[in-house]
Amino acid sequence: MSTDLLVLISITFLAATVNGALGYGFSSITVPVALLFYTNRILNPALVLVELVINSYVLLINRHSVPHIWKRVLPMLFGVLIGVGVGSYLLSLVQPGWAKFLTYVTLLPLILLQTAGIRRPIRAEKAIGVPFGTGIGVLYSVTTISGPPLALLFNNQGYAKQDFRAALSVIRTAESSLTAVAYFFIGLYSAGSMDIIPYIVPSVLLGIPLGSYLIRWMEPETFRRVCMSFDVVIVGFGLSRVLVELQLASAEAAYALFAAVVALNAYFLYQFFRAHRRQ
Repeated sequence: MSTDLLVLISITFLAATVNGALGYGFSSITVPVALLFYTNRILNPALVLVELVINSYVLLINRHSVPHIWKRVLPMLFGVLIGVGVGSYLLSLVQPGWAKFLTYVTLLPLILLQTAGIRRPIRAEKAIGVPFGTGIGVLYSVTTISGPPLALLFNNQGYAKQDFRAALSVIRTAESSLTAVAYFFIGLYSAGSMDIIPYIVPSVLLGIPLGSYLIRWMEPETFRRVCMSFDVVIVGFGLSRVLVELQLASAEAAYALFAAVVALNAYFLYQFFRAHRRQ
């Protein structure tokens, strides 16, 4: 078995375990690593089909909380519909290297914000629904990632645990369904995408139940912060590599940026454990 497939199996198993524990995180952990070996046009269609099943399952087990949150997320759903159409079309046009750059440069600040634990509740929640949903739709259809910004928003807005999972599953099921359809009409499905799905599915089937079990014995916020910190390092490394590939920065400057990201991430993690120890 080739190195890229071994890495894909390993990272999707880790990502599925995190997803089983937190309710999100599959793409945000898988994509930064997998993009070191695959282009977005190969990786995205495979992940969207797998995530469609995952998100539908999560929605099914959280269906009882959907009546509590559907009015709050309805404006976002309209935005997601618009954003998915725009983003899917952009993916069909953008050169693979620039698609990777867009993925990394968008993801890095979102994960750093989660690692820093920054929360700023937004009062005009209805007003931001459609624009935020549009941005999420574009981001997901181009990168298959939407968990970090969604988790950031729902945490900011003080969703209860079950409502948080229900809201997340409603939005993510909608975006994965719409993106799967959009990819079909644009013609993004290929033999390369279909070939890697059999290597992802077993990792998902094993990882999600394992994550659901492990989180019972761990403090969820600590687990989330550690996972996000790992993600920051991977995204920072991927961004450094693509900056050199696109000749946007010298190798020295790119890896100096990576070192700065790692140092900032270590500081945020230290601050979290310091505060946690005091509590």
